[in-house]
Amino acid sequence: MERRLLGTSGLHVPAVGVGTARVFNVRGDPDQARCEAVVDVALAGGSNLFDTSPMYGEAERVLASALTERRAEVLVATKVWARTRAIGEQQIEQALAWFGYVDLYQIHNALGVDEYLPMLFRLRRAGRLRAIGVTHYLPSAYPQLLELMRGRQVDAVAVPYHPAERTAEEELLPEADRLGIGVIALTPFASGRLFERAPPDEAIAPLASAGVFTWSQALLKWALSDPRVSCAIPATSRPEHMRANAAAGEPPWLTIPERRLIEDLVAAWCMAPAAAPARNRGPAEGVGAESRGGVSADS
Repeated sequence: MERRLLGTSGLHVPAVGVGTARVFNVRGDPDQARCEAVVDVALAGGSNLFDTSPMYGEAERVLASALTERRAEVLVATKVWARTRAIGEQQIEQALAWFGYVDLYQIHNALGVDEYLPMLFRLRRAGRLRAIGVTHYLPSAYPQLLELMRGRQVDAVAVPYHPAERTAEEELLPEADRLGIGVIALTPFASGRLFERAPPDEAIAPLASAGVFTWSQALLKWALSDPRVSCAIPATSRPEHMRANAAAGEPPWLTIPERRLIEDLVAAWCMAPAAAPARNRGPAEGVGAESRGGVSADS
């Protein structure tokens, strides 16, 4: 697993981390055991950054329970997401109680930035967290994120980045590179949509020399081959998919022609009209996104 600096935060993060949206929002021993199995495989493969949020239902609690004595081995990225200061403070206190400290504390969907940034600054000075970030799932919010970046108020940003959503390339990624700000690629599989009509195996055969043997690995390597991206955080509920995802975090990285091949395959298959052959290959288990409800999905 390649490790990359998260901007100038001082954190070294794995190229492939683990998202917990939907898939860790569970109750009961069998589902908790499944999440623990995903954590086991992730750590074995070097994917030791786990991203969660109070917006994800039970995910924070389930992750904390799965980590227990392994907390020192992992990087925890969580978020505050509340419309009132009182609720936000409760969320932060609960997360710190579960994890002890937080490696990357993010303001989810940039909600209440002016309210929560001063709180996070104080916690960082007190050693309760190590880095501060902001996330958003909509490209229309990038002007707000850019303002925070240029004001040197955040160490990292987390935004969608995959071959069907490349708005970040226009201004956000160049500015992150210029300013030394880390970038986390959200929903690298487009919340499972890029698996609904995936290309056939033979279409990605030319990428085998780059360590690409599955469509999920092709999509992850596409994002990670942009050196401005610090980490991608696909979510999965299945250990075998976690193992394949982690393998995509190793070099070699894709050349420009290889990235264009994947972009062409996404356009021809994944973004084609519904009449195109439906293959339903890969780890997609449904549709989900950071701001919508839905069934569990690899995203």
